[in-house]
Amino acid sequence: MTVVKEHVAAIFEMDAHASLFTVQAFAAGMIAVVAHSPKFAIRDFEGEISFDPENMGACGVKLVFNVGSLELMDDVKMSERREIDRVMFDEVLERSRYPRIEYRSSRVSSTKMTENAYKVNVAGELSLHGVTQGVGLDTQISVGEDSIRAQGTFSIRQSEFGLKLASVAGGSITVRDELKCAYFIIGRRKA
Repeated sequence: MTVVKEHVAAIFEMDAHASLFTVQAFAAGMIAVVAHSPKFAIRDFEGEISFDPENMGACGVKLVFNVGSLELMDDVKMSERREIDRVMFDEVLERSRYPRIEYRSSRVSSTKMTENAYKVNVAGELSLHGVTQGVGLDTQISVGEDSIRAQGTFSIRQSEFGLKLASVAGGSITVRDELKCAYFIIGRRKA
């Protein structure tokens, strides 16, 4: 009789304090060359990564972001910061109606690069501003005994999620439709 050893995915909880997730907007219009292209950090998020290199079907990602935790990273005058926050939270993200952003994977595949490092392709759905769209992630993962590190970038179009394109300074400064997201996430193995 052959005994088949079943692989169980390791579950890692996100450590938001040790991780960094950023969103970069890009200035558009006639003064885009000198205009501000704001970069925001998402400070409050939770979730988990399940990972088993022997059974990619058991792998997955779940993330939940608190919209109110977005924080402008750039050094700007307080009056500019207040205006950017007002436009971003009240006009674009509509934080009171849509307080969370969620990502859930539907399929994961990987290529082993070294003993503990993998190039991972994640297909999933991003729910933002009441709209859910497919978003893929190309991620590099490093797995340790008690932790996992994932890093990568991806872009989304604001118009695909029904977001209003931000405009400040009486409309003389606007942002492009594309947002570039970057992440360096650390997860701690659940006991």
